[in-house]
Amino acid sequence: MEALVSGVPVPLTGAKTRTVLAAFLLSRGRVLSDERLSEFLWGWQPPATMAAQLYTHISRLRKSLGPGLCITRRSRGYHMDLRSVVLDVDTFRRLADEGRQQLLGDRYRAAAETLNTALTLWRGNPLSEVTTFLADAELPHLEECRLAALEDRTAAELALGRHAQVVPELTRLVAEHPGREALRGQLMTALYRCDRQADALRVYEQGRHVLKQELGIDPGVSLRRIHRDVLTGGLPDPPATEAVTLAVPPAAPAPGRIGSVKESGSPWSRLVPAMLPLDAPDFTGRDGQLAEVLEELRGLGPARRGVVLLGRAGMGKSALAVHASYACRQDLPDGQLYIDLGSEDGRPKDPSYALACFLRALLPDRHELPATLDERAQLYRSRLAGSRMLIVLDNAVDDRQVRPLLPGGHGCRTIVTSRRPLTTLEGMRVVRLGALDRAESLRLFRALSGRAQVEAEPVAAARIVELCDGLPLALRVCAARLKAQPQRGLGQLADRLAPEQRRLDELRLGSLDARAGMRATWDGLDRAAAAALGVLSRGGAATWSPPAAARLLRCPEERAEGLLEELAEAMLVEVVRAASGSGAAYRIPSLVRLFAREQPHAVPGSD
Repeated sequence: MEALVSGVPVPLTGAKTRTVLAAFLLSRGRVLSDERLSEFLWGWQPPATMAAQLYTHISRLRKSLGPGLCITRRSRGYHMDLRSVVLDVDTFRRLADEGRQQLLGDRYRAAAETLNTALTLWRGNPLSEVTTFLADAELPHLEECRLAALEDRTAAELALGRHAQVVPELTRLVAEHPGREALRGQLMTALYRCDRQADALRVYEQGRHVLKQELGIDPGVSLRRIHRDVLTGGLPDPPATEAVTLAVPPAAPAPGRIGSVKESGSPWSRLVPAMLPLDAPDFTGRDGQLAEVLEELRGLGPARRGVVLLGRAGMGKSALAVHASYACRQDLPDGQLYIDLGSEDGRPKDPSYALACFLRALLPDRHELPATLDERAQLYRSRLAGSRMLIVLDNAVDDRQVRPLLPGGHGCRTIVTSRRPLTTLEGMRVVRLGALDRAESLRLFRALSGRAQVEAEPVAAARIVELCDGLPLALRVCAARLKAQPQRGLGQLADRLAPEQRRLDELRLGSLDARAGMRATWDGLDRAAAAALGVLSRGGAATWSPPAAARLLRCPEERAEGLLEELAEAMLVEVVRAASGSGAAYRIPSLVRLFAREQPHAVPGSD
């Protein structure tokens, strides 16, 4: 950790102060919650004076770094404005991405020079002066970025015929990372080109033994192909001109890549996972959010990991995730993994079970799986290493359920959908789905029920859209009712939706149920928050400021604001600007109000 202001080093005293600074820099400009900072500083055992100590470390940073760097307090956390910061890890990532593109474009000499410049930015061990809690969380990603750049540079050097120069470094790297097949394949290639065929075969056997003993798997397709070509003398020489790509035969996929490979064996071993549910042919709207998701999924570079789609039940998170997944299948050609992390009984699925589902899809010829969660996660990430695959984790409950399912490396992308704010997942772009506006709702309803019917009864269609309050699920139920009972027109359906006491009953048909999703969220609420929502829903207003809510709930304003924030985190209320223009207010959507009024509740007492 080193900081310079106007080129002059500034003192950073104490590992914890360095840890706070490193956490801010690695957060990519996101707000860091008090709890997240506490985890980086003290693990799972924060001191009783956690808040005071955090404030002390922030104050020290402000004093050391001066007025040019702004750290502000935001909603139970802190935010550092990084617009005036130049970060060496950002420079490294930019150069590594540029070098990889040059490599893929067969410009090997430029790639070797660019990647070498990137790697010279590494001096010593990263994060060596921060707490182990932060280092354990962030070092694997940083180390993966470095190794990927080393592999790319070595590929460029081998393509240029510099095999003798790379043997010493590759020998050290393979000893340090014995399970990394790409490095082992490059070492075998370099040794073979140095007329050391026996040494190349010995390197393969050592790797096969390590993989079998530690992970219970055989070497991947690319490493086996290199082994075969070393045995038969078929490994090609480096090109006289810069015309081939990697240190593996041109036809071979990247190490670990799960592609359609023509080789002997079970046909299931060549199966490319394609686990996505059906795409909705009538998917409509969400143009802005869809563009954000596709930008993240199609982007290059280690900083890209995927997106988290947040929204309350019925907002169409799953539909958007699946639609975006189909749209970018060509960008992630090695397959798609999908799992619904919820279950019919409302309990979240264990990540160990989810990993078993994925591993059976990725390793169909394997009859036994590791017993523990950690072992399954390691095998899963090893299998995905070097691949370009999409993973969709639908209806996630919290980050503990998601983290074991995130792939390592930077070739894969992940979409997570949740009703809870999973903003603690590093490297994931958060995309929020709110209620559809009137125009979007009408477009969706027209697509679902038919243009002719909507145009024949425009007033009734507008009433239905208004009563559904921008909830895509509610609009789908209405369209399904019209198809199930075509003799009923839009006007009759609007009349049946109008009475508040029966609206939620009308918004249920088959497996589509507007009430069910709210029930699942309600059951996970703190009792006081649930009771507060019930009281406010009966309070005669849709939007509440903390002072107004405190008066109705008969509790201090700070307590009322805390309850409203909890409801906002559960996405049962929406944060809007107060009518006075000062501070925030909280809007309870109409369907949520109707649901909350149905629930038994008690008025919060003095506690």
